[in-house]
Amino acid sequence: MSVHLFGIRHHGPGCARSLAQALHALAPDCILIEGPPEADELIAFAADPAIKPPVALLVYVPAAPQRAVFYPFAEFSPEWQAMRYATANGVPVRFCDLPQAHRLAEPDVADAVPAEAEAEQEDEDEATQAAPATDTDELHEDPLHWLANAAGFSDTDTWWEHLVEQRADSLDLFAAIAEMMTTVRSEIAAPPNLDEQRREAWMRNAIRLAEKQGHQRIAVVCGAYHVPALASMPSAKSDNDLLKGLPKVKLAATWTPWSYGRLAFRSGYGAGVSAPGWYHHMWNHPAQASLYWLTDVAILLRKHDLDASSASIIEAVRLADTLAAMRERPRPGLGELQEAVRAVFCYDNDAPLRLIHDALLVNDRLGEVPDRVPTLPLPQDVQAQQKRLRLPPKADHSQLELDLRQPAHLEKSVLLHRLALLGVAWGRYEHVNGKSGTFHEWWRLAWEPEFAIRLIEANVWGGTVQAAATGKAVSQANEATTLPELTALIEQVLLADLPQAVDVLMQRIQEVGALTPDVGFMLAALPPLAGVLRYGSVRATDTSAIGQVVDGLVTRACIALPYGVLGMADEPAQGLVKQVIAADRAIRLIQEDTLLQAWFDALDQVAGNEQSHPLIGGRCARILSEQGHWNQERTARALAQRCSHASAPLASGNWLEGFLQGSAALLLHNDSLWTLVNAWINSLDAESFVELLPLLRRTFGAFEAPERRQLSERAGSAGGTLSIATAGGKLDEARARLVLPVLGMILGGSAATLTTEGAHGA
Repeated sequence: MSVHLFGIRHHGPGCARSLAQALHALAPDCILIEGPPEADELIAFAADPAIKPPVALLVYVPAAPQRAVFYPFAEFSPEWQAMRYATANGVPVRFCDLPQAHRLAEPDVADAVPAEAEAEQEDEDEATQAAPATDTDELHEDPLHWLANAAGFSDTDTWWEHLVEQRADSLDLFAAIAEMMTTVRSEIAAPPNLDEQRREAWMRNAIRLAEKQGHQRIAVVCGAYHVPALASMPSAKSDNDLLKGLPKVKLAATWTPWSYGRLAFRSGYGAGVSAPGWYHHMWNHPAQASLYWLTDVAILLRKHDLDASSASIIEAVRLADTLAAMRERPRPGLGELQEAVRAVFCYDNDAPLRLIHDALLVNDRLGEVPDRVPTLPLPQDVQAQQKRLRLPPKADHSQLELDLRQPAHLEKSVLLHRLALLGVAWGRYEHVNGKSGTFHEWWRLAWEPEFAIRLIEANVWGGTVQAAATGKAVSQANEATTLPELTALIEQVLLADLPQAVDVLMQRIQEVGALTPDVGFMLAALPPLAGVLRYGSVRATDTSAIGQVVDGLVTRACIALPYGVLGMADEPAQGLVKQVIAADRAIRLIQEDTLLQAWFDALDQVAGNEQSHPLIGGRCARILSEQGHWNQERTARALAQRCSHASAPLASGNWLEGFLQGSAALLLHNDSLWTLVNAWINSLDAESFVELLPLLRRTFGAFEAPERRQLSERAGSAGGTLSIATAGGKLDEARARLVLPVLGMILGGSAATLTTEGAHGA
């Protein structure tokens, strides 16, 4: 009976290759792998040809799915190769780490491990994580980094790659790793903490159980740091004492796709590697990894219209080999390759290096998991719809343009909106400049591994995407207490095509709207509902119930607005004026004559009441003037009244800000308004002008630069009028007559005849 300990790096192609060779040479009759025992039944799926790494074991608490951990594996992960060997050769295999049922049950541990965190935080640098960080003892703080420096390397990752990942031997490698880690733990690193001691006690008990079951050749695959603790077996009683009284919680487990980006250090993964894309080549092309990777560099640069030739590839390969030889290394590593790329392809420019890092060093490949893997109904429904709609999840960003008039595109839009409602932001809606219309949508898609947890969390609402989205929308509607919350939700619900949630939302909007005294909430609720009515025609949605709600809201807002702005303070008036502007656009978008008339009557009351806040009164006058509800004479009279000496200068300035903000056309093209405003400003005394100057600057500073220039020219001209430049001092009537027939044709046949006759008679 023998126990063979294989200390590995959790994601290392050299370790994985050496472990595969060692297992074939040893032919073990039992394999124990560091991992969660709750996932033992899932190991068999490693032999399924449909599963494509990178993938991860997801272990979670069904009653609280946000309490979860991931165990990621790439094809070049030694644990993955151990699982593949065991399933291919019929060798009993199981995980031997401390069950997550105990680790996630402890409140402090559960709170410390977020849903997106990976469980495996220890690899060959576990000595660093186990040792308490101190400012006085660099050895205890990072012993492996100290060993790397002693070997002439600037960082641990490069040292480990040179020492282990580029080697191809098997049993001798693991003996060397065991000797090194024994020295680290006995002489350099600080003692492990209680959690590490419990994990190692559980692993030793797993070895004892395998021996008791009669296995003769037991292979244990674990993080290199644990090897010394498993090599010297203390008494079973001491280990059991460490494990006594641990809390426990019920867990579930499944396989989920993972990505190379989440295997990288930059993702925050403690056991990550710096360049999973490079390690992919080291695993698949061990003898020519440099050539394959540099070829990918050239292809990538040429796709982005950068210089990269086959001759450059040859030159970069030779330079990398030369650098490796100068540094007495058997083959080029990542450092040599990056230096060669910088010198040959990038001409010492950092911009292409950033592109290469994201696309080739990390290489955000997304794995695949077969449908046969047990999981909850909602994730299965999402996978089925992704296949049916031909929307495969990808880790890298991709653009999706949809024409909602096409049924297939409309279904894709509905799926993306439903997932967004469930908190799965697979697609992010984008506004494209220069393109508009309700028939088109533009999305940016990027699938994140963490979405697996969010789908598990959302499964409580229903087993299908439609049922879950409906359940969550209804729950949010019942919890909402303000009209803006409800109207924003109804827009999402209609975009997601959830008719069963519409009735509940309509009832809630009517209930909350009837009890809402705040006119600002009523006005803020109108723009989303107007958008809903617009989208209803595109998505063939029955909006009759929504129209009734809109009628009621507009009616109540029109009644409340004239009284809600009386005696209002300046700060709330700044917010309300924005809501008035948005509500005006929404009501005009609805295009209902009755509602428009009621709205204009309410604005007329606000603008005509001197007790209304001047900022809002000025904006109401502006709307009435622009929409033709007030003629020019009425507008000029209101301006003269508000800017007269009888009004306080500050009130006049607020009124002008509301009236003029955002548009200089009224002053540029309306002589009477210009005269009134110009006269009012010129009549201000010095003290009043200084008081109003910030308001005036804010108002006129919002105009576009050309508009401000024209206003400045008009103010500087005699009488405040702009001169019109002509080609000459006298009009050429003969040439002017030649234009009249063309204008008549544009205006119509009868107009053309009259115009021609008029031209001959002129």
